[in-house]
Amino acid sequence: MGMALHQPPGFFGKLRTFLETIKFSHTVFALPFAFTGAVLAASGLPSLYQLFWILMAMVGARTAAMGLNRLVDAEIDRANPRTRGRAIPAGLLGKKSVALYSLAAALLFVYAAYRLNFLCFVLSPLALFFLVGYSFCKRFTALSHVVLGLCLAAAPIGAWIAIRGSLELAPLILGGAVLFWVAGFDILYALQDREFDRSSGLHSIPARFGVRGSLMTARLFHLLTLGLLGTLSLVLGLGLIYQAGVIVAALLLAYEHWLVKDGDLEKLDAAFFTMNGYLSIAVFLFSLGDVLFR
Repeated sequence: MGMALHQPPGFFGKLRTFLETIKFSHTVFALPFAFTGAVLAASGLPSLYQLFWILMAMVGARTAAMGLNRLVDAEIDRANPRTRGRAIPAGLLGKKSVALYSLAAALLFVYAAYRLNFLCFVLSPLALFFLVGYSFCKRFTALSHVVLGLCLAAAPIGAWIAIRGSLELAPLILGGAVLFWVAGFDILYALQDREFDRSSGLHSIPARFGVRGSLMTARLFHLLTLGLLGTLSLVLGLGLIYQAGVIVAALLLAYEHWLVKDGDLEKLDAAFFTMNGYLSIAVFLFSLGDVLFR
């Protein structure tokens, strides 16, 4: 019995560990924005078929990206006191297992794009290129936060293409809002690693500009997010329900920045995880309400 307790976990145990290490539950950040793009493109509720394959594409893309990120950053994570407990540096998962899970997720993403429409399928390798490239960005540029934002901006843009089979101005505006929203909160999250990044030769906004510069940049990015969400209302002729959602998003972002004012990281988890999860869900629900009840 004692020997059995020390044996490596089976397939499902490893899969559970993999999902935990890539923070699978945080798919909630981008998924509601994908659904926002879908309902705006459909001017109502898309079919269950479309929603299912958009969901599969989102799950596949994010899982592949995060799995690869953990794989590429394994040695960095091992050296960083904050991250050395992650599955690969802690010895809970081997690199081969993570690579296989990530490959399976990437294939799921491409297959889901194929099931949606031809344009989604053709563009899927481009999306994978940016998802793969993000994992290497902090080795040579402080703009890695923006690249991450670009990766998640593909969620509403891709969902719009999935519904309409074409690319228009509106999803680009929504994608821009997501880009600056993600880049802003990723800068705040990176504050906790600024000293490690500096000492390790890694690049980030906090490592380059310090606490004050990072807070100002994140605030600017989130103001741009709100501006773009407001612009989307004008472009699509959205109504008061959607506009109320933008106000809710503004209040949530204001509270997020209040939580980390002066670089206080004690409430970072609440600012990063809770507020941003609420924001993405709020924008989706108010957008859905607007197209259904306007």
